[in-house]
Amino acid sequence: MQFVSTRGKAAAVSLSQAIRNGAAPDGGLYLPDAIPVADLSTLDAAMPLAEFAGRMLAPFFDEDPLAAELPKICAEAFDFAVPIVTPDPRRPDLRALELFHGPTGAFKDFGARFLMACFDRIGDSADPLTVLAATSGDTGGAVGCAAEGRSAVRAVILYPKGRVSPFQELQLTCWDDPVQALEVDGDFDDCQRVVKAAFADRLLSDRHRLTSANSINIGRLLPQMAYVGHAALRLFAETGVKPGFVIPTGNLGHGFAALYARALGLPIGPIILVTNANRTLIDWHRSGDYAPRPSITTLANAMDVGAPSNFERLAALSPEQAEARVDLVDDETIRARMKSEYEESGYVWCPHSATAVEAWARLPAAEQAERTWIAAATAHPYKFAEAIEPVIGAEIPPPPALAAILGRPARKRSVPAQLGALVLALDGEAQAAA
Repeated sequence: MQFVSTRGKAAAVSLSQAIRNGAAPDGGLYLPDAIPVADLSTLDAAMPLAEFAGRMLAPFFDEDPLAAELPKICAEAFDFAVPIVTPDPRRPDLRALELFHGPTGAFKDFGARFLMACFDRIGDSADPLTVLAATSGDTGGAVGCAAEGRSAVRAVILYPKGRVSPFQELQLTCWDDPVQALEVDGDFDDCQRVVKAAFADRLLSDRHRLTSANSINIGRLLPQMAYVGHAALRLFAETGVKPGFVIPTGNLGHGFAALYARALGLPIGPIILVTNANRTLIDWHRSGDYAPRPSITTLANAMDVGAPSNFERLAALSPEQAEARVDLVDDETIRARMKSEYEESGYVWCPHSATAVEAWARLPAAEQAERTWIAAATAHPYKFAEAIEPVIGAEIPPPPALAAILGRPARKRSVPAQLGALVLALDGEAQAAA
């Protein structure tokens, strides 16, 4: 299988090269040159997720140097529970796919661990790859955790100053070598702009062997498609009806992964993409015009994206493949939803996941009842305790994995939102490593 750029001006490459490159040389994003058809006869809902992922993703790795390593990569990436729970027994048709049981308490753990396992096999400890990760909250922590202690890859994390929760910031800055955290004086879009500028500088990119761990990297989308497909097959086996999915999304990686998994032929019904008050996606859905804008700060900060990079991939799908609803949930409604859900069931949703529940609650009763709906619970609520606890009036204890992070010291470097500042940080870190 070959991978091509969404902009059509770069040569087709193997999967390993697409993962290594991150973005295509023409600035586009990689997609397979043809969408493979999932062989459902080889996929069993009772399989452990790691085995399921290995079989489902095998066509993408066909004849690639990483193909023989795929089972081991999946075993490394998918080694924690992914339960589907019923938060409120009075509403059995609403399930939560809990994606927060990994080491950093967010769905980004799947993609980061999968990607770092690939990089470990692609890279060279004598000349390591450098992963640039712009983050609006959870990506950087997952990347830092997955990169810590590795020799064939180092990670440089850029996050927006004052726009992540206190625990998220600790989680972005607490990792040991070869991880470096840069606190950028700007918003997430500024971080993403600087990262894109670094990739566009060919001399800089070659000097540091730059690659990406953001959802622009095809290696992030593959594991997300796997757990969406696995959850869909589990619910389909249980109910005989294709489940609907409600996906909180910011940079559109998670949402696109669900759409692409459905395009492969997995039993997935309607898909609802939910944003916070950042309106770019819903305005496009209503008008047909894509108009990026500056991001605004919300309670669901990991979704604070005004120029979602994966829109290029969404635009590459056919209208049928891209069919989805889009909903928007503002901060006031997020608070009200978190409060009502806790009071009625005792279940605690993080601000991001609460947008999914709200979008489901807005559906007509007949649509709610005609199938099981899966809301993606994207992060453990403890990560946003300071935003949730005053709303629900209860303390949220940390799970063991997150409690272990609390004792770690923070290491960060404050920089302006300029490419030159990133260059200095990259060059200085490389010299220190040498």
